[in-house]
Amino acid sequence: MAKGNGKPDLDLEHELPPADSDDVAAEAGAPENESAVAQGAGPQEELRTLKAERDALYDRLARQQADLENQRKRIAKEQADYKDYALADAIRQLLPIVDSFDRAIQHEGGEDKDFRSGVELINRQLHDALAKLGVRPIAAQGGPFDPRLHQAVQMVDTDAVPDHHVVDELQRGYTLKDRLLRPAMVRVARNPKSK
Repeated sequence: MAKGNGKPDLDLEHELPPADSDDVAAEAGAPENESAVAQGAGPQEELRTLKAERDALYDRLARQQADLENQRKRIAKEQADYKDYALADAIRQLLPIVDSFDRAIQHEGGEDKDFRSGVELINRQLHDALAKLGVRPIAAQGGPFDPRLHQAVQMVDTDAVPDHHVVDELQRGYTLKDRLLRPAMVRVARNPKSK
């Protein structure tokens, strides 16, 4: 049995052949269906069952892969949206400063032309930096009133512009790409003849 090294002697030539599934079922005491075995339906039925299970698992895998791909696309879109609009709050904080620069330039009382040109340069640089970030001013003066972009603060009886058009802009509005940051505060024309 044991050769001189203390290990049992294995005789590989006398190993049992692998057990057949029918033999295992018979040894386990399972009743044998003679007609199913005679017709060969046992293995065929098992094959059909395994194929159906495989098809179900394949379908489930395909659905999960599609769900995963949809999730990836959704996350990529959300990240792009977040990136596009992450600066919206910070830009809203800067808009009053832009307004102050615009008003300073409109003021005619300045004697020092070098100071005025310096303020104009800073204002232009600030507007250029905002434009690079996707911030655009809303056109309002003389155009039709749009409640999605304009905030009417007063109706003015006038024939100078058509009815329901902007007479003048009190505060400029801005958009960030396609999102409204701040509506333009405007006065809107009301033609007395149209009453």
